[in-house]
Amino acid sequence: MDEAQLRVWCSAINHLHFPSGFLSEAELSVMEGQSLTVPCHYEPQYAGYVKYWCRGKMRGFCTSLARTDTANPAAGKVSMSDDPVQLVSTVTMSDLKEGDSGWYLCGVELGGAWTADAVTETYIQVIHGMSVVNSRLSGEEGSSVTVECHYSERYRDSQKKWCRTGDWSSCLLTGSEGSYNDTSVAIRDDGSRTFTVTLKNLQMKDTGWYWCCAGQHKEHVHVIVTPRPSTTAVTVTSRPTASLSLAYLPPPKPITKESCNSHSHIMESFLVCASFLILLGLAILVRKLWKRHRQDPMLRQVKMIKARHNEGSGDVGDPQSAAVVFLNRDCQEAYMH
Repeated sequence: MDEAQLRVWCSAINHLHFPSGFLSEAELSVMEGQSLTVPCHYEPQYAGYVKYWCRGKMRGFCTSLARTDTANPAAGKVSMSDDPVQLVSTVTMSDLKEGDSGWYLCGVELGGAWTADAVTETYIQVIHGMSVVNSRLSGEEGSSVTVECHYSERYRDSQKKWCRTGDWSSCLLTGSEGSYNDTSVAIRDDGSRTFTVTLKNLQMKDTGWYWCCAGQHKEHVHVIVTPRPSTTAVTVTSRPTASLSLAYLPPPKPITKESCNSHSHIMESFLVCASFLILLGLAILVRKLWKRHRQDPMLRQVKMIKARHNEGSGDVGDPQSAAVVFLNRDCQEAYMH
């Protein structure tokens, strides 16, 4: 290679561009038979470019699985979408097998002769065995808790077990229909690589470690039962009771024109009744005074006659000297005539 050719080759090397700023997960693990979603975030300058997903570690030897500009070669198994607003392309791989483990590239196709694509490497490991969603569960005494146990595709037809650690005789197994049920435990296998275990009516003695088993694989689960809160009676004295009763009294009604009118009507009715009672009392008093006034002259006349009779001479029993007194004035006048 002469000096001129060397100068051109070095110039080409200097113009090569290896972009950075493409972010993704470096290593991912997934259970066999399950699906996996990989987000590939990129920088704003790559928003208008084509994104791709391929299997391999080098672009020149990478088998294309999905692109954003054409139909996916592995349609049904792998799909890819792009969101230039959020600056992320999303890859979804479904029904993964153990043979799908390996290196993958998520890239932006820049298309320049001297410009390399912006790529990021991701290693995907497909494993078989078991996993649990939550390995630590807590429930109140008398309640229920449920644990989800996931298993790989090869254990679909295997018998599922729920055991207490250290005691294989405590294991509960699913039957031919893939389920088990009694008063304290219910196990259900839906055949889609997940079986659930529900512990019912928890007791304090249920606290401990358990195994979620499929085939020869098992995952530990720790269950904690908390005591049921006790209800204590609260003694309420007379003062708090009074304050509580006052707290529930209805709020006072606002004073309005209508309420003032109703109050004035009530006062008027009260004044009319009071005036009537006063007049009635005065009438009764006047009547009594009038009767007493009419009787006073007759009483005085009787007293005068008695006094004359006592002063006069003669036999008291003489009927001729006796005076006839009429209390009725009309009868007296009639007699005298």
